[in-house]
Formats: sequence, structure tokens, C-alpha cells
Amino acid sequence: MIAQLKPQTARAEPAWTPPAQGKWTDADFVKLPEDGWRYEILRGELFMAPPPGERHQFTSSNLLVALMNFVKPRKLGRVYTAPLGVRLPRAGAIVQPDVVFVAAARAAEVIAEEGLRGAPDLIVEILSPSNWLTDRRDKFQLYQENGVREYWIVEPQLCVAEVFVLRGNQFTLLGRWSAGEIARSEILAGFEIALNEICGGE
Repeated sequence: MIAQLKPQTARAEPAWTPPAQGKWTDADFVKLPEDGWRYEILRGELFMAPPPGERHQFTSSNLLVALMNFVKPRKLGRVYTAPLGVRLPRAGAIVQPDVVFVAAARAAEVIAEEGLRGAPDLIVEILSPSNWLTDRRDKFQLYQENGVREYWIVEPQLCVAEVFVLRGNQFTLLGRWSAGEIARSEILAGFEIALNEICGGE
């Protein structure tokens, strides 16, 4: 959803006027209110989504826990969950993916006090009715351009996971798995998870 914001007056500060679409920057992003909405900037345009629903969060949490249980004991890197600002160098983007992984070898390069600066190695987006097109089209292109090595798109309603891996400068479908099947990662060699475990099915 493309955001429509009204000017807000901060206490003891001059009124802040939101910029026109296409003109949003990092400096504008940090002035946005903490009101429960998830704000993102894609190619200078502000997008906003309402707080995710229960199924979305249940699915995201299951995948987060599985990734952390795999990554942490092996000291492979760090796993994060939203809300966390990820500043991508190309196209003036600030996104808040549902789950991200940063490899240990790149931690010093990417991890910053205000969030992440640079492309994570793996990004997971859990589709919601309000964001599915953005995740499949706009963010797909953005993550590809910025060199994200692996991109998971999970559809909790259908219990389907699609995993894309970067080949050169293009995403290629590694696999599409549904309930009763097991999804796997390429960059996290050995990581596998049943779709029923992600979506909570039996």
C-alpha cells in the first residue's frame, strides 16, 4: 500500500512535511511515527502496511526459530526478524523483511546500530493480503538488484514456500514446496524444514 501521510508537528520542533512520492530518503524515514504500521521506502516511494495478522506471525515465528536453531550453534551468522530497517544501497530502499540472515563473514560490513546497511544473505517474506504484490514484484526486483543471495516467499494460506537463489545477477527458482514436502536452503547447506512445520499443519 502506498502511504498517504499528513504533516505532523513534533514537540518543540518545526512541523515536518512529508516529501512527495519518489522523493523519500533515509532522513525522512527516521521521522516516521512508531504507530504500529510497517513503513518501507522502495525507489523513493513510501509504502505502508498494517500490523500483520496471527497466521502471518505464526508462520514467521516458526521459520525464525528453525533458522536460529540451525544458524546459532554452527556460528554461521545472525538471524533477525521485523521490525528492523534494512537499508539497501541501490534504488534508495529501506525495507523491513519478515526474517533475514547475515553470514558471519559479512557481519562487520552489514550490521549497524540503526539496523542493516547492505544486502542480507537471505531474506524471507511472508505474504499477507496487503503486501503480496509488493513482495512478489517490487521487492523481488529490488532484492535481485542488490545481490541478496537467497529469497524465500512463503504463502501461509496455501502453505507454500518458493525459494529463489541468485545466479549471476538473476534470481532462479531453486524449488517450490507445499504441505507435506520439505523446503531447503542452498546458502545454508543442510538447512531443511517441512512446510507443515512452517505453517503449523499436521
